[in-house]
Amino acid sequence: MDRHPIEGIMTATMENIRDMVDVSTVVGEPIAAPDGSTVIPVSRLSFGFVAGGGEYPGSRKIETPAQSPFAGGAGAGVSVHPMGFIVLTQGQARLLPAQPYTPLDRAIELLPQLMAEIRDALKNRNAKKCASEAPDAPSPSPEG
Repeated sequence: MDRHPIEGIMTATMENIRDMVDVSTVVGEPIAAPDGSTVIPVSRLSFGFVAGGGEYPGSRKIETPAQSPFAGGAGAGVSVHPMGFIVLTQGQARLLPAQPYTPLDRAIELLPQLMAEIRDALKNRNAKKCASEAPDAPSPSPEG
């Protein structure tokens, strides 16, 4: 079965988009900073694609409908917006946004650090509690 002409147009357009956009467009190549940290750019990528066409009766005599004249076209648009940078320093990762912070953004960024500090505080409290309840610990005397 013959391919419809619109398939060729769509295939060519999608291949061109694939060539323009790859994963390094969204998460960029790591950059080594002089202080030993690594900076990775992060972007938001949006794209749209449209294709269409139609067959129309021509002025010449065509024997089968599959050979009707065809007109078609396709288009695509790509938009890349820088979102920020992932900064890796001494085993720690943080996101530096490209746009100004709102207070909610700052709270969301600090949430993992806050959760880690709460978890550590609870572990320390439980460790102290378990140590004070250990069987070899001196029990309080009933005399008061």
